[in-house]
Amino acid sequence: MKNIKKIAALGLAAVCVLGTLTGCGKKENSAEESRTKLTVGFDAEYPPYGYMDENGEYVGFDLDLAEEVCKRNGWELVKNPIDWNAKDMELNSGSIDCIWNGFTINGREDDYTWSKPYVDNSQVIITKKDSGITTLSDLADKTVLVQADSAALTALESDDLMSVTETFGELTQVADYNSALMTLESGAADAVALDKVVAQYYVKDKEDTFSIMEEELSTEQYGIGFKKGNNALCDKVQETLNAMLEDGTFVEIATKWDQQDVICLGK
Repeated sequence: MKNIKKIAALGLAAVCVLGTLTGCGKKENSAEESRTKLTVGFDAEYPPYGYMDENGEYVGFDLDLAEEVCKRNGWELVKNPIDWNAKDMELNSGSIDCIWNGFTINGREDDYTWSKPYVDNSQVIITKKDSGITTLSDLADKTVLVQADSAALTALESDDLMSVTETFGELTQVADYNSALMTLESGAADAVALDKVVAQYYVKDKEDTFSIMEEELSTEQYGIGFKKGNNALCDKVQETLNAMLEDGTFVEIATKWDQQDVICLGK
């Protein structure tokens, strides 16, 4: 009799646990169904993915994608420029709903709930046109700038490149690429390590000033990072992006920002 009672109690406990878990899932889905806005965290010095234009407006490829996702779901898009070093704090505190701004998945796979990759990118070096620096070995004893907590910094600190990085005269972390490239142009630094898509944006109007080194540091993919476990919101955004890809809107937006050659969603 005691065993029968024990089995019955265990069964009841299992039902309660299952009910609790089911309730959590319903609660999460319900919260997404009642969503009225999406707050996107982004680096405002990251053209062409997110930056401030000459009219003082935040624009870019990622922000246009986010705008279309919000439009299709009846949400208001809230553009929240963040300190890149504080992105995790912003996400975990609920100040932002996602990090959407040329955000590298590689090396962070377990830190966030990720959308599917949508851009193939690589890390490169920009130098001044007349510097004579054409290979990584030419950076020996040179001053190299890189954004703090960036994929380029991760690449330079990796085992694959540590032997190269150790030859630098100095590796300096900076807050944003705009100031880094101004420093490079002034001659106060010799090179900047950054994302290729950003490097191409800066160089296209200053081909007489800057050069992109052919030798790449690493390759990577961009995704949208959500707080770990926020599957409901991630799935909703991904579902919308898939629909945008299917009807051609995704490629249309990519082409507007000259990113059609690097998108990989659906491939």
